[in-house]
Amino acid sequence: VQLQASGGGVVQAGGSLRLSCTASGIIFGIKIKEWIWYRQAPGKQRDFVASLTEDGGSTNYADSVKGRFTIARDNAKKLAYLEMNNLKSEDTAVYYCKASIQVLLDVRNYWGQGTLVTVSS
Repeated sequence: VQLQASGGGVVQAGGSLRLSCTASGIIFGIKIKEWIWYRQAPGKQRDFVASLTEDGGSTNYADSVKGRFTIARDNAKKLAYLEMNNLKSEDTAVYYCKASIQVLLDVRNYWGQGTLVTVSS
């Protein structure tokens, strides 16, 4: 199983970007139990941004992005999105996706490679 994050780029403050995280190498019968986005700004630790469960669609957001970011999923396509609006310079970071994937009784976490978001002021 591999995760591929995409959609990063350079955007002006106040603008929007949509990140995607796609799971590939999936075998029949797997369940993606949770999608989580993190970000890591230069010189800082990796921080939680948003999460979404597969079954109930329960979402959680970091306070810094509430009301501006939206996490969503497409179960059929096995991907998740992070819609980012009203971007600020402090949102500049490498964004990483993580998926908690269950195969039979085994649950493992998989990470994408990261996609860079740069917000210019």
